[in-house]
Amino acid sequence: MTTALITGSTAGIGAAFARRLAADGHNLVLVARDAKRLGEQATELHDRHGIEAEVLSADLATDAGIEAVADRLGDRKNPVDLLVNNAGFGNKGRYLDVSMADELRMLKVHCEAVLRLTGAAADAMRERGRGGVVNVASVAAFVPRGTYGASKAWVVQFTQGAAKDLAGSGVRLMALAPGFVRTEFHERAGMGTDNIPNWMWLDADKLVASALADLARGKSLSIPDPRYKALMGVVKVTPRALLGGISSKTGRKYGPQ
Repeated sequence: MTTALITGSTAGIGAAFARRLAADGHNLVLVARDAKRLGEQATELHDRHGIEAEVLSADLATDAGIEAVADRLGDRKNPVDLLVNNAGFGNKGRYLDVSMADELRMLKVHCEAVLRLTGAAADAMRERGRGGVVNVASVAAFVPRGTYGASKAWVVQFTQGAAKDLAGSGVRLMALAPGFVRTEFHERAGMGTDNIPNWMWLDADKLVASALADLARGKSLSIPDPRYKALMGVVKVTPRALLGGISSKTGRKYGPQ
């Protein structure tokens, strides 16, 4: 039986990955900060699907938290076959309205943790000649919208570059770039969502099903909905100055995830 490790597993997209992978018969390593919620999630998934669910409480905004998860990913005796780097958050406010400490914390979680955990997982997977990594980004990666969008753009570029470097190794890497998803993300960040049209919202479970299908196809980038695929096509041909103006009015306040 294969094992998947999911960061930020207790809510939103991470929880949807956990539900789907458990239903498919994968053992899980569930990673988040809240030990109580992790325990409850592990018990529920074990009881419902009969899989083994290990819990690892770790704060990926700290070196100790990153190292703890990297050590688990590097365990050759209990290998991880799929890593889902999902942990992330948004800061409410424009650049310079957000404290530098909070900006750096975001970069730690979105960039440094993703880099180090992907490296730990891919190194072990390459030895075995198989494995997969999904790094959760956002369609915000493709428009100018401050630190959040910049960090997600880094996730996309890093993942696609690493995927090319590991081509032929048996290790698949994919960046997942969803749009607005009905999760706790916006509430936790203190962001309002009243101005977001209903058609822009995605279902987390359907998103995960699409993402896993794209990973199986060997894609290095997944934009898991025809509506957002069409929007990103428009973005590619829209002048950056215009995108920046639109983003300054909406994106920083209502960041997708």
